[in-house]
Amino acid sequence: MITICIPIYNFDVTALVTDLSQQLKTINVPCEIILIDDCSIEYFRKINKQACEGNIYIQLEKNIGRAKIRNLFPSYSNYDNLLFLDCDSLIVSSDFISKYIEIIKHEAFSVVCGGRVYDNNRPERNKLLSWKYGIEKESQPLNIRLKSPNKSFMTNNFLVNRKIFDQIKFDERITEYGHEDTLFGFMLKKKGINITHIDNPVLNGGIEDNTDYLTKTENGIINLIYILNYIDYDKEFIKDVAILNFYKKISSKKLASIINFFFIPFKPLLKFLLLKGYVNLRLFDFYKLGFFIQNFKSLEKRKRI
Repeated sequence: MITICIPIYNFDVTALVTDLSQQLKTINVPCEIILIDDCSIEYFRKINKQACEGNIYIQLEKNIGRAKIRNLFPSYSNYDNLLFLDCDSLIVSSDFISKYIEIIKHEAFSVVCGGRVYDNNRPERNKLLSWKYGIEKESQPLNIRLKSPNKSFMTNNFLVNRKIFDQIKFDERITEYGHEDTLFGFMLKKKGINITHIDNPVLNGGIEDNTDYLTKTENGIINLIYILNYIDYDKEFIKDVAILNFYKKISSKKLASIINFFFIPFKPLLKFLLLKGYVNLRLFDFYKLGFFIQNFKSLEKRKRI
């Protein structure tokens, strides 16, 4: 019936596995949990090996990245319905699995996204960047996600039919953090595969500190530039991704060079403020745009947006 697929990297999954296992005991359907560790440090490997007893637990000896590790799961799965969860997810409802089971039993589906929420309690300042962005940008209620189903796709909590996943896997050229979900959602759209959204969120339990989150954001922007090259600057993709669409508009008006002119001297100050937790999301958006412009020309191919 259902395989729960959890890629792990440097995170303790004890709480997640415990909650899922308890829910699986209450439903009378074939099910399994598969966990693949992407070469975490030994501390987490020891903890998770013990926490995952009774489930399928695989440790990789070499890090292969967020895209390729997800593509591994069907080869170990015994069932055709794959529920992918990020390892830092926390279960917040007692009927989390049951909601997905009901969809499998009663609906024809391709891909289903359950959503993500964040703790409303404000964290310490050194984690404000990740938390504030998550609260305001990623924690989207169902009615908002339904407006742009494929653009709202996230890898943290989604159910996919194996036949669909075999058609559109994650692009394994993406080995670093960032935008593999953006590309996957876009490829589903290109294939005419609609994403169903439901109100069945998990809690993001891995609020990163400002330094790690900003580094991941920068890596994600670099990844996005590489993805543009991979898909030959697809115009529809550019239109769907906010930062690319905005860059296209300002480039046509010769504003990108002006923004870059101001960004270069102010970048150290902007970065200092973000790292210290003085978080304004408009400021963060400007930082991301400036970082994109700064790196785009050096990483792009000859073809322009």
